Amino acid sequence: MTTQSTPVPSRREQAGAARRAGTRQQIMDAAVRLIADQGFTATSVEDIAAAAGVAKGSVYYNFGSKSDVFEAALASGLERLTRSLRDARTGLAGKAALDALVGSVLQQVAAHPDFAKLLAAEVFRVGREWQETVGHIRAQVIEFYAQALREALPDRDVSLLAAAAFGATLVAGLEWLVFQPGRSFEEVRAAVLELTAGI
Repeated sequence: MTTQSTPVPSRREQAGAARRAGTRQQIMDAAVRLIADQGFTATSVEDIAAAAGVAKGSVYYNFGSKSDVFEAALASGLERLTRSLRDARTGLAGKAALDALVGSVLQQVAAHPDFAKLLAAEVFRVGREWQETVGHIRAQVIEFYAQALREALPDRDVSLLAAAAFGATLVAGLEWLVFQPGRSFEEVRAAVLELTAGI
């Protein structure tokens, strides 16, 4: 029996793939910044291309449409958040895991403020082209909270509690980011943890 090996890409092909990935990321980052600032409808493909430092055709080549750019940017940011939550709760259970999740979400808000603003605006919105993508990953994010709550409260239905805990964390992070930037990370984290102290 013979096995076929997958051809190894040449250095030139690898460099081209890296450039394309870099361009895609530039476009998504620009879209997140602009849409967080001025909204989806008010942001044009021309605006995104100019902010990313690429030709308008490059946006269409890499994504196809403004909606596709935005959907990819949301998916990328939510996947980053999911990885952060997975890492935060590793080896922890119950209340300790919940506390770690709160800290992780607040760290992501601080590190990616424009994405946090979009997340708050889009995660509970319905009727958008990207609703399925966002809904799927939103469910994954809230499930991290639900797992911790099920461990802490094994006899309770925690589905609504998990959504409330995630929402409280995100809103407190945005309050800190936009209206109370003088607060320390620990102050904001402590405020959210106080809400979950009875768990």
